[in-house]
Amino acid sequence: MALLLLGVKSSKDGRAGLQNGYWGPKIIVWFGFIVLTFLIPESFFQVWGRYLAFIGAMLFVLLGLILLVDLAHTYAEYCLEKIENYDSKAWRVLLIGSTLGMYTASFAMTILMYIFFAGGGCSMNQAAITVNLTVLLIISFVSIHPVIQESNPKAGLAQSAMVAIYCTYLTMSAVSMEPDDKNCNPLIRARGARTATVVIGAIVTMLTIAYTTTRAATQGFALGSSSSHAYAKLGDEEVEHGMVDQQPLSARREMRAEALRAAVEAGSLPASALDDDDDDSDDGKDAKDDERGGTQYNYSLFHIIFLLATCWVATLLTQSIDDIEMSGDFAPVGRTYWASWVKIVSAWVCYVIYGWSLIAPVVLPDRFG
Repeated sequence: MALLLLGVKSSKDGRAGLQNGYWGPKIIVWFGFIVLTFLIPESFFQVWGRYLAFIGAMLFVLLGLILLVDLAHTYAEYCLEKIENYDSKAWRVLLIGSTLGMYTASFAMTILMYIFFAGGGCSMNQAAITVNLTVLLIISFVSIHPVIQESNPKAGLAQSAMVAIYCTYLTMSAVSMEPDDKNCNPLIRARGARTATVVIGAIVTMLTIAYTTTRAATQGFALGSSSSHAYAKLGDEEVEHGMVDQQPLSARREMRAEALRAAVEAGSLPASALDDDDDDSDDGKDAKDDERGGTQYNYSLFHIIFLLATCWVATLLTQSIDDIEMSGDFAPVGRTYWASWVKIVSAWVCYVIYGWSLIAPVVLPDRFG
């Protein structure tokens, strides 16, 4: 699908129907692929998930971290914009309250990890928890440093809090889903919590994948889409009055038609130009089509991102699966040292990405000025 839809810029392209239509045939093909998977040897999925899909899985994890950092900045800047424009007490309370709440939750999870998962002989857990706490404090200090504030006044603890709670969650998820061969995971030994942790772990994993995939696949900044809305920006000379600075595409088409008629009457263009314009503006398609002027997202990258998501799921389900763990009623999702280390390292990478988003305007002022 990614290859078939490559280069589609608007719904005027005949291939756009492959994305937005033909649902009956696509569902039939989908069911056909599901049936086909039962005929493929299990060894293929082991090789695919452990080796071939590994690169795509790592790209998907990296994409999720970038989106998290972008979400942190977007959330804080949106709240600040509301506070500055409307002097809203509600938005101020929301921003301050959410920041304090996320920091409180981060420190609470850290304390719980030290109590239950960092006992004697659990050096891996002790190191992961300590590193996360240390970097959390460092990144919080950096976000309010005067040098950072001078280059980016909107940076602050709100963004750091969101990154901190996510990375602390990743660390807690890592230590709580690792094998219990060193008696470092009491959740596995607790009978009542065993099934619950397996089910909750699977649900959280799939929800995280669904959110990351959906948001990444429809975000214009991530997909390089230049038409995230059906409006056209007016020129600088038209917005000096400080009023509305966007113009519906329907108004643009009317202005274009008037300009063409004037050009034809003046003899600058042949009369056939009006016929061509009519073909472009109305070719029999639904008048409610909001992608006539440009697609809302990049169709090809939409499918590529979903491919990366399936690579992550395949790798997660096939990396170092313990046969003993699979003998029960539930097969744990991600209960391996490999999955634990992926989460721990992902938290560190997330801190690095966020740290760079703070430092970059200082190091590269010409690019971010």
